[in-house]
Amino acid sequence: MAPRKGNELGSWEVDPKSPQPKGETRARRSYCVKELVTQPLPGIDTTYDVVQYAATTYPNRRAFGTRPVLDIVKETKTIAKMVGGQETTQEKEWSFFKLGAYEWITYKEFAEWTGWLATGLWELGLGRREGAEDQFVNIFGATNVNWQAVAQACSSISTPFCTAYDTLGPSGLTYAINQPSVRAIFANGDLLPMVVKIIDDCPSLKIVIYDGEPSEDILAELRAKDGVKVLSLKELEALGKSKGAIKAVPPKRSDVCCVMYTSGSTGTPKGVTLSHGNLTASVAAVSTLLHEVLDHKDLYLAFLPLAHILEIVVENSWIFVGMPIGYGKIKTLTDANVRGCKGDIAELKPTIMCGVPAVWEAIRKGVTTKVAAAPFATRTAFAAAYSSKLFARKWGIPIIPALADAIVFKKVKAQTGGRLRFVLNGGAKLSDASQEFLTNSLVTVLNGYGLTETVGMTAVMHPDFYSTGPAGNLVPSMEVKLVDIPDAGYLSTNNPPTGEIYCRGPSLFQGYFKQPDLDAEALTPDGWFKTGDVGQFNKDGTLSVIDRIKNLVKLAGGEYVALEKLESVYKSNPIVGNMAVMANSEVRQPIAVVVAHDPNFHTFVATKNLNPTNQKDVHELVKDPKIRNAVLAEINGTGRKAGLNQMELLQGVVLVADEWTPESGLVTAAQKLQRKAIEKRYEADVKKAYGV
Repeated sequence: MAPRKGNELGSWEVDPKSPQPKGETRARRSYCVKELVTQPLPGIDTTYDVVQYAATTYPNRRAFGTRPVLDIVKETKTIAKMVGGQETTQEKEWSFFKLGAYEWITYKEFAEWTGWLATGLWELGLGRREGAEDQFVNIFGATNVNWQAVAQACSSISTPFCTAYDTLGPSGLTYAINQPSVRAIFANGDLLPMVVKIIDDCPSLKIVIYDGEPSEDILAELRAKDGVKVLSLKELEALGKSKGAIKAVPPKRSDVCCVMYTSGSTGTPKGVTLSHGNLTASVAAVSTLLHEVLDHKDLYLAFLPLAHILEIVVENSWIFVGMPIGYGKIKTLTDANVRGCKGDIAELKPTIMCGVPAVWEAIRKGVTTKVAAAPFATRTAFAAAYSSKLFARKWGIPIIPALADAIVFKKVKAQTGGRLRFVLNGGAKLSDASQEFLTNSLVTVLNGYGLTETVGMTAVMHPDFYSTGPAGNLVPSMEVKLVDIPDAGYLSTNNPPTGEIYCRGPSLFQGYFKQPDLDAEALTPDGWFKTGDVGQFNKDGTLSVIDRIKNLVKLAGGEYVALEKLESVYKSNPIVGNMAVMANSEVRQPIAVVVAHDPNFHTFVATKNLNPTNQKDVHELVKDPKIRNAVLAEINGTGRKAGLNQMELLQGVVLVADEWTPESGLVTAAQKLQRKAIEKRYEADVKKAYGV
């Protein structure tokens, strides 16, 4: 059973009586299993089985919800800007969506729909044929029900699919099509111009399927391509229905389900090969670990990229449970970004969400901004309620948190629909300060840790083991050990044990697609995957992820600093919108390029009396040396409170006004491994910050 029994540890050593291996810990497994799980129920070995199980077990339950776009509202705003020391104004047009209420289909309707789509794909020549090689379908689009439907249709006829982020550039998309010799692509209508741009360089691509309403010019250009068939998703469905019966060629557990391509930020994308067995083992792990805290009455808001394994495995897990999934978009999540309707969160009122640190940091800073602008009495009540709730959680006094929620935090919770039970954080570590703040003022934040190679799940925090910081409990489909990194002082003999995280189990990937050299680097002969992440086994048996090997930098004094860890800490400061911490072996302390968070940055400048001329343009304020020094002191104060030592404090900052990432802030610069690009962009200022 998954509930914790007393003070039971979160993991156990597989062979505790044997001598501890030299240079590594013993392998550990989740507290709730003896043998690693492979399937959520007997007979469910593929994602096709998961959908069929849901359709027969809960045929009439709501499955997937979407919001129709009723209108696009154009607004012109006047923006103040400093040019040559003079304040000028310019007009800029903004587009906002007006959306309808959620419209739902049932699990039975979804299974039938994907069956017709699968039949249409079969009629186009896709699907597993006797003696023929697999033909891939590339899914190139934003997260929505059509994405999920096409993926499940592919599985229905044993056709593997591969993924491409909708932010992937032309070279990355071309590679993700050519390496697996993709036969067909499904793309959102607004992404078809990219398909037009690369299709001549993709000789295997002969079928283009789209949704939305692309321009007729783009469609005509695609149709003019020799040998290329172009049809809409509705036309594909109609083609399937015209055959009168659904065609199904169910896959086997060992069959490839998908090849997931990275975004290619560091060069050529890597294709991670995942079998149906890998995915269903991960679904089994989620259902085994969290089965008593999940309910079909829950309501999930999906908005993270389905091109990322985390969202795929979460949605497949909820399909198995029979939970309704409502789709949203980053651009329409809140009321501020829509017109004449509520944002996705307020409209859906979800009970569960899944996000990455940048999402939760943005929510936290939104809350603190509103509190700071509130009357004195409101600020005082918030601070008192927050402190009393912290005290009550520490000493197990249930009545105080309930009163604080009902009296003070009710308005905060209303901003996310008022019904959230818990949220999952993945992708990277959320700062301890932000996790604590959100858990006490809004909703319990459960951390998780995984990679595409581990089907998104290596550890997930079970509520019974909740604490701030750890990644969570080992998932029941994976065993983990820590291997020494002597140069950095991460050793299995430390107390608590630390080292590089190695994983093995039924949810571990099949290898990198057609890249055996990478397989040899990443996998040991006995099947362990070297994650490149640094972990720690905590005293309660949970796992913490404390850094990434590539982000360990040796300073001039010989000490190592963990750049990702520092970013997690410093980004919890309200005036930091985003940041990239940098260091090298020639300096004694790191520096950071910091994106100022507006409006918190303006509030900070005003509070410190650093803007006597009442300058409004953030682009001018970030150039002021006094303001930059004040920001450095403020951020280092956050570091000291978090227990960072002197070498981990910042030597200097480069303060900038504009965000540098293309994904609406969802992915940090550090995670995209863009530090070198950022350092080059701000080269002169970076040298000054280093003292060069």
